[in-house]
Amino acid sequence: MPKDLPRTLALSLTALFLLYPLWGLASPVGHWQWDASGLSSALATSFGLTGVALAIVVAVGTPLAFSLRGATRSTRIAFEAVVLLSVLMPPLALGLLLALAFGPATALGGLLLHLGIPTSNNPTAFVVTQIYASLGYYLLGAQAAFEAVPRELEQSAALLGLAPREVLWRITLPLARLGLAAALSLAWVRALGEFGAIMVTAYYPHGIPVQLWVDLQDQGLPAVLPLLIVFLLTALPLPWALRLLVGTRGYA
Repeated sequence: MPKDLPRTLALSLTALFLLYPLWGLASPVGHWQWDASGLSSALATSFGLTGVALAIVVAVGTPLAFSLRGATRSTRIAFEAVVLLSVLMPPLALGLLLALAFGPATALGGLLLHLGIPTSNNPTAFVVTQIYASLGYYLLGAQAAFEAVPRELEQSAALLGLAPREVLWRITLPLARLGLAAALSLAWVRALGEFGAIMVTAYYPHGIPVQLWVDLQDQGLPAVLPLLIVFLLTALPLPWALRLLVGTRGYA
């Protein structure tokens, strides 16, 4: 028996297990119904607003994760506990808590409404909910990526005369790029696929997950499968392409 046969079998069986749900796309559900207007609107809402949310997550989360390297152990433990709380919170519970915390009965919610900023069923609520849903995932992944960078290399670069900013851009970030790409991919999928919290805080405008639910309730599976295929074909390639890009791209 070849030495690597057990591993090959294990990997193949696991791959088949993970891919089997895609066989559901071939199920006989009747004639598919394409709703071009609903499809384009849902895609524009999800990808446009998710892009805004992820830009904020990366802009805030990357320096924050990097700064944790220099924090005390007690500070890191306390902060990680808070981050884990946001990650482990059920989506529906998150949506309900956000709706209450930003509702008109609270000081912040009342102030926002007074300033003319709606706190539900609008693009702002959509983006804020996605940030709450994905920031913790990005922070944990980015922190792990920075922690994996050998401190000795950074110290050697500093001794050779590189300024702290140069060490960051030429040593730390290139070495952490794979972990950061994984963190971004996880946050992207988490935000784009968010359903429970979005249903509560930003049912309108319909993103893809909510539109899938609406189509399922109103028209059944024949109306869902076309949007589901488009969703998979547009959502999945980005994390994969990002992983390939950072894995092959060189840094000066």
